[in-house]
Amino acid sequence: MRWHGLPAYDPISNTTIQIRKNHMRSQPLQSLIAMARARSVDPNASVAERRELFERAVAMFPLPPDVKVQPVNAGGVPSEWLSTPGFDPSAVLLFFHGGGYNIGSLNTHRHLAADLARAGGVRALSVGYHLAPEHPFPAAVDDAVTAYRWLLSNGVPPQHIILSGDSGGGGLALAALLKLKDDGDTLPAAAVCLSPWTDLANTGDSITQKAAEDPLLTPDELYSYAAAYLGDADPKNPLASPLYGDLRGLPPLLIHVGTAEILLDDSLRFAERARSAGVSVTLTVEEDLVHVWHYFAQLIPEGEKSLKEVGAFIRGNLR
Repeated sequence: MRWHGLPAYDPISNTTIQIRKNHMRSQPLQSLIAMARARSVDPNASVAERRELFERAVAMFPLPPDVKVQPVNAGGVPSEWLSTPGFDPSAVLLFFHGGGYNIGSLNTHRHLAADLARAGGVRALSVGYHLAPEHPFPAAVDDAVTAYRWLLSNGVPPQHIILSGDSGGGGLALAALLKLKDDGDTLPAAAVCLSPWTDLANTGDSITQKAAEDPLLTPDELYSYAAAYLGDADPKNPLASPLYGDLRGLPPLLIHVGTAEILLDDSLRFAERARSAGVSVTLTVEEDLVHVWHYFAQLIPEGEKSLKEVGAFIRGNLR
């Protein structure tokens, strides 16, 4: 697969590759990056302290007043419905938040889940899966699969469900697909993965090569989050690291990643392996964009633009 060229389509592999050259970062994005680089984060901060920092930071992203939030128990997993005006009640975006399986919550990602749901014209079920180190692997995968089966038990057909997630949540969406496939469940219509973490063995070259460019995520964070989540588990277990799984038979995938993030290779390598397994993959690589830039769509035009592409993918796969 060639990663250069704009855009490319391989009719044999059924893979669309878009590498967008951003000739100039918007001023809001430049300001966001400068603010991220100026932040003072103690590398020795505890998980509890990191969680608290994340919860405080989300105050920058108030939820639009037209978003309806309804807490729900999804088969024993605390979750919430998110809907915006005019949504299709027959379709669901099943969303898993990022945070390296250690931090993040329904609260920190409520605005992102709502933005994705609005873009696709559907409602979202955002899943508050259990976090490590209190609940190590495979707790998150078990919760993700439970939430999906809860939707099915409540009358939502698989072809009306799209899995989604950012960062660790993107990897969790892929891991859930593998678990469902292994168990013989009917798979959902598609999946949307934003800067997914697909390799908890952390073998991608970009982890070191892009460390100086990435203002939001550090190699040390990846290593510590992986260790806390995995415990004694094999880091190349496909349900922890989907990169190493049998990807044959997965539904269509949309993967977004930026070139200024240490998880770049997690997306590139996963897309290549999925393509080789015959999966329909749309991979968008945005030059100079940062980890899960969609999260900042309220602040940066790059995020708003990418949400529209996600929305088109959701609508196209729910037809």
